[in-house]
Amino acid sequence: QVQLVESGGGLVQAGGSLRLSCTASGLTFRLYAMGWFRQAPGKEREFVASISGTGGTIYYADSVKDRFTISRDNAKITAYLQMNSLKFEDTAVYYCAAKRTFDYSRTSTDAREYDYWGQGTQVTVSS
Repeated sequence: QVQLVESGGGLVQAGGSLRLSCTASGLTFRLYAMGWFRQAPGKEREFVASISGTGGTIYYADSVKDRFTISRDNAKITAYLQMNSLKFEDTAVYYCAAKRTFDYSRTSTDAREYDYWGQGTQVTVSS
């Protein structure tokens, strides 16, 4: 059974930092692209960042570029999202997701292409 477990969320002041982690089980981690998405109250889920199985291809949403960094450690079966210079509008539930790929250099920004999802972790940024 595949499980993705997020951790690291919390309450932080604007301008602060948080690092989210997503630990996987039940899958061959390196075969999966990993993505981070978020959903704020009353809004649709939106793409944040994604990384290919090899870690060589990375995409960011424009809203987080230069502030957030996605990474992965295949040996630790964990993906990370380092979030710096947090803004009030970053407040949301953050979800990690895994997408099976056959080209380990590819990843996706489309939530519909992801096969497995975590339960989410709340990030609240106070202004």
